[in-house]
Amino acid sequence: MKLPLPLLLSLAAWPGGVAAQQLAPVTDTLPGTRLRWEMVPVSGGTVVVPSGRGVDTVAVASFWIGRTEVPWELYDVFYLRLDLPREERATVDARARPSRPYGAPDRGFGHRGYPVISIAHDAAVRFAAWLSERTGHRYAVPTDAQWQRAADLAIAVPTPGSAGHAWSRANADGTTHPVAALAPDALGLHDLLGNAGEWVTGQDGTPWLRGGTFLPPVVALVPARRAREQPAWNQTDPQVPKSRWWLSDGPFAGLRLVRLP
Repeated sequence: MKLPLPLLLSLAAWPGGVAAQQLAPVTDTLPGTRLRWEMVPVSGGTVVVPSGRGVDTVAVASFWIGRTEVPWELYDVFYLRLDLPREERATVDARARPSRPYGAPDRGFGHRGYPVISIAHDAAVRFAAWLSERTGHRYAVPTDAQWQRAADLAIAVPTPGSAGHAWSRANADGTTHPVAALAPDALGLHDLLGNAGEWVTGQDGTPWLRGGTFLPPVVALVPARRAREQPAWNQTDPQVPKSRWWLSDGPFAGLRLVRLP
């Protein structure tokens, strides 16, 4: 039976309810490949997120979140159609899978083991849907509230060494770095702050980029928010219309997935 949203939110606020569900770490795989990735449990709770009314207090049910940002080798299977027989790859509907990007989407920063970058929010959403179909699990782009819940637990007690958990202008040399190259935070996540920014979906459906990137001069202990995709993030794309999948001027835009119970 599908419960109405108000009841779900009410249950989430009580011990033993949706939010209190105890989850264990999981390692997921992509069928037909050797790719494996870890998902870290995040306990449910309430968070405060900005809204058009100022701020909202949102109840978040327990979920899993990727230990790292999505690496290229997993996204490559999606956008290069490597899960399909070679003769079928060219026939896939361009609305379902990304077109080939203009230029190298990794910007030469590094590929295998490096975080996906230069992707639009809609591409992240479609990737999550594809991965759900392929694995049988419920993957999604995090909501703003889910991401904030993970951040609240990950950096609940900032310390003078917190900047050591993140790549910023101070230490990144103008490039992304391999996922999990730095020490994990209190929740066991790598690069929640810095390296690639991470797409989330706001309460009203607005895309936001969370977590900061390798570009700011310092790491913000209160994770940064950015507005929806700006035209400047795809300004040099020569295609008409411009790509809906790639951001030619957005080498900071990446993704960390959540998985729902």
